[in-house]
Amino acid sequence: MASVESPVVRRGRVCSAGRLNLCGCRQKRGVTLEQIAETTKISMRFLRAIEDEEFEKLPGGIFSTSYLRQYASEIGFDESELLSHYNEVMYPSSSPDSLTAGEPPRSLLGRWLGFATPMQRP
Repeated sequence: MASVESPVVRRGRVCSAGRLNLCGCRQKRGVTLEQIAETTKISMRFLRAIEDEEFEKLPGGIFSTSYLRQYASEIGFDESELLSHYNEVMYPSSSPDSLTAGEPPRSLLGRWLGFATPMQRP
């Protein structure tokens, strides 16, 4: 018998199988993706990636953080909740204790620099 995961309530927002209902929140506010794109100057492909929680399609680093904050603000969603969810999805094994203060995770740095592992110094 297959089990169906029931929705989980997280800080008043309904999440289905760990997903946020960003599209539903946006629609409830009566805002279109086009309006958000016009206001924030974020491209439609990045806005779709945010709504579909396909965070790996975002450019990374400070750009992703900024896009998520702007999107959350436009739809009336809690910015810290969205950023927390983003970090859980993108860095599931990273804990705050495992990162050096002020230093981005190596995978993010590698992604930003365009290679998978940091270059070795001679």
